Amino acid sequence: MTRECIDFVREHLHDDTARLLLSAARYPAIDMPLAVNQIEGLRMAGEKWPTLMDNEEYLFPPRLNREQASSEVTAHYKASLIAHHSIADLTGGMGVDTLAFAKEATHVDYVERDAALCSLMEHNCRALGVSNVSVHCADSMAWLATQEPYDLIYLDPARRSASGRKVSAFEDCTPDLLQHLDLLRSKARRLLVKASPMIDLRRATEQLGAVSEVHIIAVKGECKEVLFLCESTHDGQAVVHCTDLKDLKDFKDLKVFSFTISEEQTAAALYSDAVGRYLYDPHAALRKGGCFRLLSQRYGLPLLASNTHLYTSPTLLPDFPGRIFEVLQEVPLNRKAVKAALPDGKAHVVVRNFPEEAAVLQRQLGLKEGGDLFLIAATVGTRRTALLCRQA
Repeated sequence: MTRECIDFVREHLHDDTARLLLSAARYPAIDMPLAVNQIEGLRMAGEKWPTLMDNEEYLFPPRLNREQASSEVTAHYKASLIAHHSIADLTGGMGVDTLAFAKEATHVDYVERDAALCSLMEHNCRALGVSNVSVHCADSMAWLATQEPYDLIYLDPARRSASGRKVSAFEDCTPDLLQHLDLLRSKARRLLVKASPMIDLRRATEQLGAVSEVHIIAVKGECKEVLFLCESTHDGQAVVHCTDLKDLKDFKDLKVFSFTISEEQTAAALYSDAVGRYLYDPHAALRKGGCFRLLSQRYGLPLLASNTHLYTSPTLLPDFPGRIFEVLQEVPLNRKAVKAALPDGKAHVVVRNFPEEAAVLQRQLGLKEGGDLFLIAATVGTRRTALLCRQA
């Protein structure tokens, strides 16, 4: 990318990209499709890859590849799990994970069958000063069959069907790693697999076999990734680790909640149909992991009902892994009562163990999204009610 194009991108970072494409004739010295792709990539980078923002030479891939790529914070989390000499990333894509691995490993092989992405990766490694990554344009499984064993192999199979529909099961992804498990196990002692947040944890663990750890990663309250770490010598239960990442700044101070399925199954939960002053909502990774009885046992907090997955207490427990609300009042679920409690007609509606979805209930109650208050509709004991809250 020329200096003129770099300057153009920075100057027009906040412009309408559709209009820029239409006005390409006004800028004959600018490769407008490239410039627009860079502008859109930089806009996404502010939230997803903040450290790439300041590197003027870095080139972003097309939108679909950007959308499918890991965020920088989840990539660094994955890299924190490994301390190996040799790693093969068999589903290279944009290369965010490869670059994170390169900071921890002696050498990383990036494998990608898209030649354009491979060219970008080679350019970006030079731009970022990364010298311990080798780029290979090849079918990953055919390429792997010719290689010596690695310390770890990483796979992030593409989770879109031929028609573009999102999929989650391993057998629907590309490559279908289940068909290649024997090869993968023969080429690495450890296998790290990234899966959809919608993956069935129990089924996936059974399909992969030898899963020693499952890592469920939420980012700012939204479940983003599920990772399966397989070790050839492991024959026991998997330990499930749940965490909610915020940003790279507090990465070293992560709070991870770890458990096994048998611990959750045998945990003695507390229950209460009386709502205390504080309400606790587990973060998204814990909800995905299905860890509810054990949370109650470890923190001494009663659940409001067996399937409600909200906890309560009369005094504040600030270290709870999730959102904490102060309960202001209980509100009958009808428009008149809600209007009296929320005269400005604004609230964030949350539902737990409730027959209506949040958006539907919001319309039924005549509420608009916004404000500082939360209306949490839930089953408490055996009754359905709403709790007006603010975050503690």
